[in-house]
Amino acid sequence: MSDDNQSTPTPGRPRQNRKGLTSTGVRKASSKSTRSRSREFALQALYQHLVGGNDATAIDMFTRDLAGFHKCDAAHYDALLHGCIDTAEDLNALIAPQLDRRLEELSPIEHACMWIGVYEFLHCPDVPWRVVLNESIELTKEFGGTDGHKYVNGVLHALAPTLRPQEVAADKAGKPAQD
Repeated sequence: MSDDNQSTPTPGRPRQNRKGLTSTGVRKASSKSTRSRSREFALQALYQHLVGGNDATAIDMFTRDLAGFHKCDAAHYDALLHGCIDTAEDLNALIAPQLDRRLEELSPIEHACMWIGVYEFLHCPDVPWRVVLNESIELTKEFGGTDGHKYVNGVLHALAPTLRPQEVAADKAGKPAQD
């Protein structure tokens, strides 16, 4: 049987026309930037921290040995992993008021994705706020539960005007942000 059937859509599922995406709408590994990859590794590491309470140094050593780590932005990964763990209380204090449940009831994936998003809002001004939002949503889509990305989107979208007020206001006005 040939590969010709791959271009034919399956019944009940629309054909994926956008390049670089899987049939579920998630970016293919080959089309991911080094920063996107660093967020994925940071997510895996933060998951270990949230679920197992593992030490950041031990998690870091383990994660750096994973296949494909060499393709990520190691400096951004370091900033995310150590920054999120070191400022966890501050991140949680920003996230908690936006939740409709207790922080402890969040899935570890959603929690880690929110940490990454809030951390980048606060400490990575070189990453536009919409990119931070989109990357966090994509992480949740790929690794989280069915509708977890909607929840992460809602929380981060509510925090963006507070954490990046000038950038969000300029974006809504249709102008580039002024420093």
